[in-house]
Amino acid sequence: DKFYDASYDSGDKSIQCGRKSDTLKLWLQLKAYGRSGMESVVNNVYDMAKYITEKLKQRSGFKLVLDEFESNLISFWFIPPKMRTIGESLAPEVLSKVAPLIKKQMMANGSLMIGYQPLSTKQLPNFFRLSLTCFPEPNHKDMDYIIDEIERLGNDIEL
Repeated sequence: DKFYDASYDSGDKSIQCGRKSDTLKLWLQLKAYGRSGMESVVNNVYDMAKYITEKLKQRSGFKLVLDEFESNLISFWFIPPKMRTIGESLAPEVLSKVAPLIKKQMMANGSLMIGYQPLSTKQLPNFFRLSLTCFPEPNHKDMDYIIDEIERLGNDIEL
């Protein structure tokens, strides 16, 4: 089903798809940055996760899925202004439509690419799932942009 020469596609050569090449990339990063360099990059990701978590707590319209996060994955909802008066009685099926609408605008504008998903085992409607990565190294300006852009794209949503 590939439209290219698949003989060099490592994804077809093992059960875990591209894991072998991921290991090579990690090894090359360790060689290039060294142990302390990689430690610094990973620490930065955790610092940025703490930073954006605090910013989301302070910004009206954003609600965290959990009060605290222990990793580089931050999950949250954006509640548009016209839906905030409903408060806690906001129907999950209505809230579940917000993230997909914002994501559609993100993709159309080419401004961000953040995933969303529900957690049906906990009866949680679609929420944004921000996964912070080491490269390129995120900074405060990036985190502020993410929040501002989601807010900008979601402010006019009416359901």
